[in-house]
Amino acid sequence: MSTPSQTHHVATVTVGPYACGPQQPLLLIAGPCVLQSQDLAFSIADRLAAINERADVNVVFKASFDKANRTSVSAKRGPGLQEGLRMLEEVHRYCGLPVTTDVHLPDQAEAVASVCALLQIPAFLARQTDLVVAAAKTGRPLNVKKGQFMAPEDMQYVVEKVHASGTGGVMLCERGTFFGYGRLVNDMQSLPIMRSLGVPVVFDATHSVQRPGGLGGATGGNREMVEPLARAAVAIGIDAVFFETHPDPETSPSDGPNMIPLDAFEPMVDRLLRLRAACGEIMA
Repeated sequence: MSTPSQTHHVATVTVGPYACGPQQPLLLIAGPCVLQSQDLAFSIADRLAAINERADVNVVFKASFDKANRTSVSAKRGPGLQEGLRMLEEVHRYCGLPVTTDVHLPDQAEAVASVCALLQIPAFLARQTDLVVAAAKTGRPLNVKKGQFMAPEDMQYVVEKVHASGTGGVMLCERGTFFGYGRLVNDMQSLPIMRSLGVPVVFDATHSVQRPGGLGGATGGNREMVEPLARAAVAIGIDAVFFETHPDPETSPSDGPNMIPLDAFEPMVDRLLRLRAACGEIMA
């Protein structure tokens, strides 16, 4: 029986020098959750640039300049828009990787688009029309994360907003669905359903294992489940995968419990790419 992903045309989206979509290398969006220092960003970018030497993967460096949806008012948020974009621009100059970051407000879109090859809309903001329209109008492609409260079919209206406002294209990202309080689950049906909307699909493997509010005033997580979920998504046939990684996740200002340690990152990516190649042969 064919799946929606096999029976619908899926548009290819251009992200900097890369193409993301059918018959393209896997797009890997990865980096620290939030920018901490330029040296730390360079050290992570070095490892990601080494992965990018492979022919079967294209890497985009991701880090946030502001974590605007923190659990606690006292939580660290990042260097801010101006300094954060300067740091991301330096990462691009340093290693050549395209960069991406979250956009939280409509008036941030133009500034972010001047540096980033891909604009990311956070899950909590996926329905914010003014934000989605402003980001699309920049002409950059968007990676819109499905709200944890949204059905995958409802993302068609997000796609329509993007296509009505710009020509950069859009990818949709699955990052888990609220399951009661303090827990997310992944409905893997959402991957082929969102791909049936005609756009590439991203699987956010690290945010999918978050436990919102799981640490009281902070978000917890279970990084042991990142790779099993990523394997399932790759086997289904996604176009891109999203991870957060850090040399010492326990010292990250945010999302440490669900990050992959940097030393373990490349071996995990290698396993996923070999799995993708094997699945491609089976499904050919």
